[in-house]
Amino acid sequence: MSQKQMPITKIGYDKVQKELDHLVKVEREEIKIKISEARELGDLKENAEYHAAKEKQGHIEGRISQLQATVGSANIIDPSTVVSDKIVFGATVTLTDVDKDETVKYQIVGEDESDLKNGKVSFKSPLGAALIGKEEGDTVTVKAPKGDIEYEVEAIEYI
Repeated sequence: MSQKQMPITKIGYDKVQKELDHLVKVEREEIKIKISEARELGDLKENAEYHAAKEKQGHIEGRISQLQATVGSANIIDPSTVVSDKIVFGATVTLTDVDKDETVKYQIVGEDESDLKNGKVSFKSPLGAALIGKEEGDTVTVKAPKGDIEYEVEAIEYI
């Protein structure tokens, strides 16, 4: 069964790859040593260091699996090569919050690289999904937990 391709920017892909490399080459090796050292302390039933190290190992292996899946299904998109009048994956969009009269700027990115504090929203998020396919001048209503937010699309860039 082939895995569905998921869009990701080159920057997002490099970040995932860097974290994966660090987990495999550094963290995985460090935890093996900690488990070995804790095992030498004796009785494993009451060995807190051993159990903590095994738990951390489980978290590391889970994250490695998650990142390997991301890398395996990655469809790397370079936003600077996109030519579109509509908002598509990779677009950097300048919006005006109609009620607050505030301007915000977001880039539409993959799920694994979304980071609202840094202006990156997933194409699957309510805001990202609402923006896809819109053009400059369009109004977008986003269903948010605190109520609907209305944005006007001011500018679309592919950078």
